[in-house]
Amino acid sequence: MQPTVRYFPLCKNCKSPQGAVPSNQPAFFRIEFSRPSNPDYVYLVLTKDGETPIRYEMERKDVSVEGFAEYTCNLTVTSSGLYFYHFLIQTPHEDFFVGCDNTLNAMMGKGSEWQLTVFQKSLPAPSWQKGGIFYQILPDRFFTGGERLMTKQHAVYRNDWNGIPEYRPNAEGKILNNDFFGGNLRGIIKKLGYLKSLGVTCVYLNPIFEARSNHKYDTGSYRRIDSDFGTAADLAELIKKAAKKGIKIMLDGVFSHTGDDSVYFNKNGTYDSVGAFQSQDSPYAEWYSFNDFPNGYASWWGIDTLPNTVEENKAFSEFINGEDGVIRTWTQLGLGGWRLDVVDELPDSFLYRAAAAAKARDSEVMILGEVWEDASNKISYGNRRKYLGGEQLDSVTNYPFKEDILYFIKTGDAKRLAETVHVLINNYPKDVLDNLMNLLGTHDTVRILTALGDSGNADTREKRAKAKLKNRDAAFDKLKLATVLQYTLPGNPCVYYGDEAGLEGFEDPFNRRCYPWENQDKKILSRYRRLGKIRTQNKHVYGTGRFKLITAENGVFAFKRIGQDETMLTVVNNGADVYELKLSTPHTDLLTNKPFNNKVPPTTAVILKETAIYNSILIKK
Repeated sequence: MQPTVRYFPLCKNCKSPQGAVPSNQPAFFRIEFSRPSNPDYVYLVLTKDGETPIRYEMERKDVSVEGFAEYTCNLTVTSSGLYFYHFLIQTPHEDFFVGCDNTLNAMMGKGSEWQLTVFQKSLPAPSWQKGGIFYQILPDRFFTGGERLMTKQHAVYRNDWNGIPEYRPNAEGKILNNDFFGGNLRGIIKKLGYLKSLGVTCVYLNPIFEARSNHKYDTGSYRRIDSDFGTAADLAELIKKAAKKGIKIMLDGVFSHTGDDSVYFNKNGTYDSVGAFQSQDSPYAEWYSFNDFPNGYASWWGIDTLPNTVEENKAFSEFINGEDGVIRTWTQLGLGGWRLDVVDELPDSFLYRAAAAAKARDSEVMILGEVWEDASNKISYGNRRKYLGGEQLDSVTNYPFKEDILYFIKTGDAKRLAETVHVLINNYPKDVLDNLMNLLGTHDTVRILTALGDSGNADTREKRAKAKLKNRDAAFDKLKLATVLQYTLPGNPCVYYGDEAGLEGFEDPFNRRCYPWENQDKKILSRYRRLGKIRTQNKHVYGTGRFKLITAENGVFAFKRIGQDETMLTVVNNGADVYELKLSTPHTDLLTNKPFNNKVPPTTAVILKETAIYNSILIKK
């Protein structure tokens, strides 16, 4: 008879600390093995990524639980990095490999290895955003403050605020991204009260430095605020006035490439400088990679308006990360942090310096990387990345949650969402987990309402430009479920401007329409404000509380967030049955602010606050 084992790394009796572990600090492991078979030896087998496995013998305890013998070990890993482990059980008759399934539970004789992330925290983790709310703004499309700034000769200045952004290519087949609607920094200043009403604690701005395009990812000068957005004084005022409302400002750091129309490349001869495109003797020549000067140069995804930088170049790295560099210069205005664009394309040496530069004057400055996968084990360009080792990133964009929240809402597959949540809790350091940017939509993705709804046949760009949801109420019902998860899972929700007002839109540029100030969807906006209030009033438990899954089956996803003095329960019913909660006392449904009748009908959600809530969730018979 084959023995059975019990081990789950997110159970505090099985592994401590939960998730990633600090280097040079002991970690505890405990596995239970069924009798009557008595192993000769039980080993924890640990392998550092790319190295040789090492066995650590586990100690048998005299106490048995329900016929299970306990084996434990304490292990101190002295070197940070990515590790994998399994258990090996040797019996008088047979040896057994013990690995894990997709849920991280132990499997006898098969399965994968568990991941163990070991980090060395040399840079302090910021604490101010834990339990907070991010809000992303594309400045040109948010609000116009004061006199409209129109400073560019090549620009097409639009006067139809609610119009469709230009999406048709020119005669050469290029999308110019040169239509401007007039949003600016002073417009954001004027709307700080509105942002406060949503519970926002950090505004993440898409690029604001001088650039030719409306999106500004083609930097023209890192030393200047784009003249259509305002001035450095406007940014300083925004930072100062936002701080008075408890809101910090995060800038988008786009360092993997510049614009071809820039001080540094100067392909069009716009600037007085001698750019890298103009001369191989340019002081910026080594910032770029040419294989056939001047037209043969490396560019971002082959887009010739975005020439790649050589981040390892000493002069470029010093320009961005040095004592008088770009990061320090703008951070000293009081920035809350930097979101590093396409961080996969920034080498380790650059990231170490960028993080150190950002935190040189204030350790609470956040460095957040744009990563679309599990950042703890990411391989990019053939190299295993070290984002979460403790010296590069404080946290990352949480696209894994986004994808599986949407999948759950569309299919009812709660198990897959639970697996993703558990894997990230297991793989990420706790500070990284608590500072995650949990998004459902961005400037790079379809608007969340459109993603959840039915816009009919939209198989051409012409159709997608004009597409409207057939049934907004049905899409809103799904959005209500998705946002409850976004606001209560580990990490911090990030609202893409206009999502809370009901904006629709397919891919770029249709997801970049202007904020509909005169046509807000009040029902959707009210929902976001309610979620913001719940989060604000329970900041500590949502900021650092641990996650405990209650159920993930039959279309129902329910979990607790457990803090020191309180517990929050989230139940999302995306199934076909009414669910009933067994509660010890009367409760208020925080989403409706009304007494809760203990029932959760299909396509609804509930958030409850309690010091002790029963674990049982039963289908009503």
